[in-house]
Amino acid sequence: MIEVALIGFGLAGKFFHAQVIHAVPGLRIAAILQRTGDEAAKLYPQARIVRTLEELLAIESIRLIVIASPNQTHFPFAKRCLEAGRDVVVDKPFTNTVAEAVELFRIAKQHSRTLTVFHSRRFDADFQALRIFLPKGDLGRVVRFESHYDRFRPAGKVGAWREQPGPGSGILFDLGPHLIDHALMLFGRPQAISADVRMERDGAQTDDAFDLSLEYPHSMRAQLSATMLSLTPRPRFVVLGTQGSFVKRGFDPLENALRTGQVPSENAWMMEKEEDGGELTTVRDGQTVKTRVPGRGDWRDFYVNVRDVLLGKTTLLVTPRQVLDVMVALELAQQSSAEKRVLPWRSVELQE
Repeated sequence: MIEVALIGFGLAGKFFHAQVIHAVPGLRIAAILQRTGDEAAKLYPQARIVRTLEELLAIESIRLIVIASPNQTHFPFAKRCLEAGRDVVVDKPFTNTVAEAVELFRIAKQHSRTLTVFHSRRFDADFQALRIFLPKGDLGRVVRFESHYDRFRPAGKVGAWREQPGPGSGILFDLGPHLIDHALMLFGRPQAISADVRMERDGAQTDDAFDLSLEYPHSMRAQLSATMLSLTPRPRFVVLGTQGSFVKRGFDPLENALRTGQVPSENAWMMEKEEDGGELTTVRDGQTVKTRVPGRGDWRDFYVNVRDVLLGKTTLLVTPRQVLDVMVALELAQQSSAEKRVLPWRSVELQE
């Protein structure tokens, strides 16, 4: 049994990390750092509740620490946990800068610790379906990939740290890592990036919309977009190719279920129904053919992998190289938007 500590018990910590970890055999939530309140104690009575990082690190039995606190704390908290000899999972975004990301991986290597990032949406049913069927070539040569993450929240959340000015705040660092990770997983590093990161809502204090364009050879483009002002959401995914197209409308329902505390039973984590899968449209013998493409989505797969890595059974699914590439893309997007120009991809290598 691997004893796990959770730092932060807000939205991410309470609904996403804690509930998923609790459902993975071999992992036990042994401690939770919740600075105020008693909700964690009520929901996880077996866990020791602490109020400071010092108290947490004093618990010698803790092997894995999960950081789900505000973005500006990711780097200093991860640094201290790694230096204390603990393995670490950080919620996205990993850090606020590429330099911080490189430094954390250097420290992890120095102390022989496992370090990875919770790219949970990589384990959505629709994205898993894309990863399986795209390499089969049904669409021919892909020329355009669109990924949208739309919400309708015309008024900001009062007191929400994500909507206050500061490092790591705003929608680019909140939702951008998901969309960027998807594009990089499917198509690899782009040749160039251009971005428009902006504030659309009245009274907005930090970015609440973005459009990113990742440029690939042969005129292939990955268009990644998010907004808080889409009452009618755009399709989740659109893929266009020389032999057909793929359209996925809604999101995998797993996240909403977890948000409302509806934790699936043991064998019911694959919540998306087959009839809600993406629609693949191709032409065969002059006839248009439509096919549903269901996928299997299970966020537990992330923590199952982390567990097995710590037990020496496998390698990381979310690798340092992949994590660092997402951070590079975020920095380039910020720079491109500020300078209003297309920027070539910048490779940043990890120290060997």
